[in-house]
Formats: sequence, structure tokens, C-alpha cells
Amino acid sequence: MANRSFAMDRELFRTVKQATLNHAKLLYHRLVRRLPHLLAVTFLVVAAPLVPSSSTPSLAGARGLWHEARANAAAVVAACAGVAAAAYAYAASWPRPVYLVDLAGFKPGRAHEATRAKSIRHFVLAGRFTEESIAFQTRMLERAGVGEATHFPASLLSFPVDMCQRTAREESETVIFGVVDDLLAKTGVRPGDIGVVIVNSSLYSPTPSFTSLVVNRYGLRHDVVSHNLSGMGCSAGIIAIDLAKHSLQVHPDTYALVVSTENITLNAYFGNHRPMLVTNTLFRMGGAAVLLSNRRSDRRRAKYQLVHTVRTHRGASDQSYSCVTQEEDDKGHVGVSLSKELMSVAGEALRTNITTLGPLVLPLSEQLRFLATVVLKRVFRADVKPYLPDFKLALEHFCIHAGGRGVLDELEKSLKLSAWHMEPSRMTLYRFGNTSSSSLWYELAYCEAKGRIKKGDRVWQIAFGSGFKCNSAVWKALRTVEDAGESNPWANDLETLPVHVPKVVPVASDETSKHVPAA
Repeated sequence: MANRSFAMDRELFRTVKQATLNHAKLLYHRLVRRLPHLLAVTFLVVAAPLVPSSSTPSLAGARGLWHEARANAAAVVAACAGVAAAAYAYAASWPRPVYLVDLAGFKPGRAHEATRAKSIRHFVLAGRFTEESIAFQTRMLERAGVGEATHFPASLLSFPVDMCQRTAREESETVIFGVVDDLLAKTGVRPGDIGVVIVNSSLYSPTPSFTSLVVNRYGLRHDVVSHNLSGMGCSAGIIAIDLAKHSLQVHPDTYALVVSTENITLNAYFGNHRPMLVTNTLFRMGGAAVLLSNRRSDRRRAKYQLVHTVRTHRGASDQSYSCVTQEEDDKGHVGVSLSKELMSVAGEALRTNITTLGPLVLPLSEQLRFLATVVLKRVFRADVKPYLPDFKLALEHFCIHAGGRGVLDELEKSLKLSAWHMEPSRMTLYRFGNTSSSSLWYELAYCEAKGRIKKGDRVWQIAFGSGFKCNSAVWKALRTVEDAGESNPWANDLETLPVHVPKVVPVASDETSKHVPAA
């Protein structure tokens, strides 16, 4: 009992300490933003005694000021040097702005499209599933919120299934080259101007790496800074953006190319362990590329400016660490296992993340209400419900990782969002499925295609990943995006979307059994 009380007190101390540090950081940032005004006032105070008392400007007054300055040359020089040093320190400490010039999302051809019925037929033809596993995947697919035109790699649509390194590399090359070609064509940036390359693919990390693949394909310069991220889960896209942000603070006047993808070929699961079967019904082929810049001249043509990135890692908890794992079942089949505690773990990670993000974006009124409930509940043990701030007061658009219908339903309820706010995420899940870390960019592209992005709007991207992690990025629109163009992955679907997706959409049994070989 004493140990439990000690643990509760320690958790209480951590919560209050974190809230206090968040607000202290906020006050510090506000003070730094007003530093030029403070310097100007200081300079006027120092220079005021040197100004002649006569209120009428004249040549004699100017001469008197000059003589006063010469008589106090040392003080004037010291004051000017101090102001110059302070101004330089202020300019040097202010981070370089990071602009999002443009983005590209991959849209596979019709040969990769697969209806839900075709997906089930494919599971049956694979010949490795029990009737119970087929029935379970069918039920999951009916409730997943996935539509009739998602995409699989050709290796999984063939029969027999062709799962090997060659087909896995072909899938990744198709996606990566497709989005990078599109992005370079849209921006007009030469490959030689790219100074940083970051590629994230969680479940497939070949040798040579994907970054080397990009360097080789596009002939990037020899001093390019490259990072290849693997094993970071569906939130790796935000991690890549955060890494690019820090890299652009070190390397001036350059571009950063960020590519987010996942490989499906080697990660389809053909066993019968139920926690591993869920991924078959959700994960689909896709990818995205983003071009970032720290060149001030790019502000005029860039779409967004990166405002904040917040990364939360709950890996110290055994429950959080083990809720999403890639492992073998008892038959030796490799798959990604999702535990029953996934939703509760994601909720804890979300609360930790927004505790840090809130003071950076929320109005002061919401911050005070949130802090008051924390103090009442944790310090005074009052029976009050935790107050969840209204992020709609600070952010206009929400791009929530399309991990599955359950995740989206939970976040819609927790963040008190409307159907309009959830539309980009739900339509991404419906049209493209769970494309892992690239889903956030499909969602942003949806907002652009629908003409939602207006100058000054703020976009919140939030994603969850194995480990367990919750990561956020906040962008500010530098201009109104009125027409996304034909290269937008949603260009051919604007007239038919959005659509209402019922909680349960049965898969026609006659289609499911079609072409199934007789026993």
C-alpha cells in the first residue's frame, strides 16, 4: 500500500512539474518574441540623456548633440556595441523557418486496385487460412471503413503469391520513384539542390538503403545528408519531418526531401493467429514525398510553414512497448501483432502529447482551464473530470492518421471534433486504406483538393506508432490553396467524395465465394 501511495505521489509530481515547465516555456517564447521591443526601449533610455533639452530641432541642436556624443564617446560606443551584440544574439538564436514547398501522394494504377470481395477471395486462394480466420477477416473488413478501390502490390494480387526480396524492392521502387518524380516536376527543384534526404519505411529496410536508392536514381551530390528510418511505425512521417527540421537548422540555404512509405509485399500475414490478422484488412499500398526548404526566398511560393513538432515516447512502459510488435506465430509465420490494450495505450500517449502541445497553440483561457483541473485533481484530490482543451479554437484542420475506424472514432470523441473535421481522415481510410506513415499526406492533399486550405489556417497532423509513440506537427498555411491540380491523388475522386460509410458494410457472399476452388 505504501509503495502504491509513493508511486501515485511520484506521478502527481511529474504531472504538475510537466504542466509548470510547459507554461514556463510558453512565457519564455513570448518574452523572446518581444525582445526587439525591449532592446528598442533600452536604447532610447540610454540615448535620452544625450538629447538636448530643446524641443525644437535645429542645426545648433544637432551640433550640440554631436558635441555631447564626442564628449561621451566611450559611453556611446559601449551602448551601440551592446545593442549590436544583443541584436546579433537574438538573430542567431532565432530558428530558421522551415517551409513546405509542395507534396506528392502516390496513386497506384488500376492494375493494383482491389475490391473488398477481391481481397477476401485472395485470402481464400492463398490456401493457408482456416475457415475461422477467413470469417474473422471478413467481419473486420466489413467494419474497417475501407472502401472498394484500395490498392495492393502486384506481388500479392498474383496467384500464387510472390513474396520475395525482388518483388518487395519492385513495390518500393514503384512508390518512391513515382512520388519523387511527381514532386520534382511540381516544384522545378534540381536534384543537385537537395541537401538532406530522409526516407522512412518501418517494416522493410533493404541494403543498400532507400536513401542510397534515391541518391543513385537522381544523382544527388556527394555531400548530401541522408537518414534512413526503420521500425518507427505509422508515426515515422512526423519523426522524419522533425529530423528534417533540425537538419535544416544546421545546413543553411538548402532543401530537404522527405519520403514516407511502407512495404506490403513482405508483410502480409498468412497464419491464423488472430491478433496478426487485423493488419491484412487495413494496410494498403501507398507513399508520399514532401519537399522542405529553409530558403527565405521560398516563402513566396511555399504552401506551409512548420510551426511546431511534438514527439511523445511511452516506451518506458512495458504495456506500451509491447502493444504493437512484429513477431512469429507458433507456425513460424511473421506478422504484426496488435494487443487488446492498443486503444488505451494510444489514449495515454495522446494525453501526454497534447499536454506538451497545448501551451504552444491554445489560447490562454484554455490553458488556464486545463491547468486548473490538473491542480484540482492531482493536488487537492478533487472529484473533477479531466478537462480536454478545445483545439478547434486554435487549429482549423485536423489530419489524424487513418489507422482504422476505431482509432478515428475514439479521437473524434476525445477531441470533440465534427464530421467535417474528421472527413479527410475517414475518406483517406475509405479510398486508400491504412498507408502507414504516408496517410497524413493523403489527408492534407484531400484538404487541398477540396479547397479547404485558406491563408493563415493551421493544420494539426497527429499519428501513432509502435514503441509506443504519438507525434504531432502543426503547419501554418502561407497562401490559399485553391486548385491542387491533376497530380493530386484525389483529382479523380472529388465529385464522388465524401461518402457516408456505415459502421457495417457487408461483403456480398456470392462475390466472396466466386472463383474459390472446390475442396
